[in-house]
Amino acid sequence: MKALIQRVSEASVKVEGETISSIEHGLVVLLGVEKGDDSAAVDKLLHKVSHYRIFSDDDDKMNLNVQQVQGSLLIVSQFTLAAETSKGLRPGFSTAAAPDLAENLYQEFVAKAKTKQINVGTGQFGADMKVALINDGPVTFWLSS
Repeated sequence: MKALIQRVSEASVKVEGETISSIEHGLVVLLGVEKGDDSAAVDKLLHKVSHYRIFSDDDDKMNLNVQQVQGSLLIVSQFTLAAETSKGLRPGFSTAAAPDLAENLYQEFVAKAKTKQINVGTGQFGADMKVALINDGPVTFWLSS
C-alpha cells in the first residue's frame, strides 16, 4: 500500500462538476492499493500518515503531526500509484490490487482514519475525479506500508 501525502492549506474533490468533499488545513492522501495488501498494511500506513511529523512547531521545525495541528485528511483512491514504472515508457498495472480488494481496503483506511478523531473527507472510489489543492510549502512525501 502506498500513499502520496501533501500538506495543504485547502483541497477539494469534484465528480461530474460537483464538489463532493473539501478540507482546509491538513493532508491530501492519495492512496494506492497493491496485490498482497491487507488490513495490517492499512493499519501500518494509517499510523504513518496520522503520526508523520510534517507540520511546523513554534520554532518553525517539522515536529507536529496532522492530529496535533487539528488538521484534516482528504483521502483519495489513486489506482495509478500502484503502477510498475521501472521499464519502458508506459506504466503497467499488474501490481495493482483487483478493484474489489482495493475498494475494500480503501474504505477500511477511511473508516479507521475516522476513529482517530481527525476530520476526514474522501474522493469517490473508481470515479473520474478532479482534485484541487494548494500545497503548503510545498511539502510532499511518499509513504508505503
